[in-house]
Amino acid sequence: LEAADSAGVADDVLAALRGARIIARGPKAHGAVQQAGLSVDWVAESETSAEVLDLLLSEGVRGQRIVVQHHGNGSDGLDEQLTAAGASVTGLVVYRWGPPPDPPILLDSTRLAAGGAVDVVAFTSAPGAQAWVEAAARTGSMESILDRARDGRLLMLCVGPVTAGPLRALGIDPIVPDRGRLGAMIRALVSHVDNAGDRVATEAGALRIRRSVALLDDRVLPVSPTGLAVLRMLAAASGAVVSRAEILRALPGESTDPHTAEVAIARLREATGPGLVQTVVKRGYRLAVAS
Repeated sequence: LEAADSAGVADDVLAALRGARIIARGPKAHGAVQQAGLSVDWVAESETSAEVLDLLLSEGVRGQRIVVQHHGNGSDGLDEQLTAAGASVTGLVVYRWGPPPDPPILLDSTRLAAGGAVDVVAFTSAPGAQAWVEAAARTGSMESILDRARDGRLLMLCVGPVTAGPLRALGIDPIVPDRGRLGAMIRALVSHVDNAGDRVATEAGALRIRRSVALLDDRVLPVSPTGLAVLRMLAAASGAVVSRAEILRALPGESTDPHTAEVAIARLREATGPGLVQTVVKRGYRLAVAS
């Protein structure tokens, strides 16, 4: 419609569209049609082209002229199947998806996800999701990504069911909002994180540990990477005592000096405040979990 307006034929195009049946794949397209002052006859609840195709084929399209506006990754087979059913089909491509301008960044992102350096990977288009999956295969990262995604250590987030397709084909069940909107996607992520079962109830408050940050009652703690590793070990013990020797194994280097562990715990306490990490005399340390 914007192109029609630029060409000076917007009124003619709108007049022609008012005499056509308009079908929308989802709410985003539905809203754009309504904004143009047109009426949508039918909207696919699943927000998929497959549902649109099923409707048209079930009703019969022989002898009809159908214009299909495609997304940036091609026709999804709509043109071919509608043509085979007897329709006269015109495909309209208004934008195209292309490869990233800096491929190394894409490849590095898959390695980071596989290595546990990120907590969430979000996708806003099916072509982008497919390209990321293919990049993960090229870097040999896919197996680790699948393991982390399936056990909940890596959250996969998609703006809608079409975008989720490449992930679901691999057996990954990503978070998908009820409505295909970026805002809805972010709200779905926030809701999931708020309700996730990774909160540790401690005497100092609710503790959460992410890949690169720790939060106490949703307050970011100024913990160093070394302190975060120690805190993660204490949290995993769920209140059981962690010895100084075990603390040393979580620290960089190969020190066997108990004093090194004591210094690490002292710095952790400075960052987290009193009451979170307790000393058990002659045994080690424990997280002060709430009883």
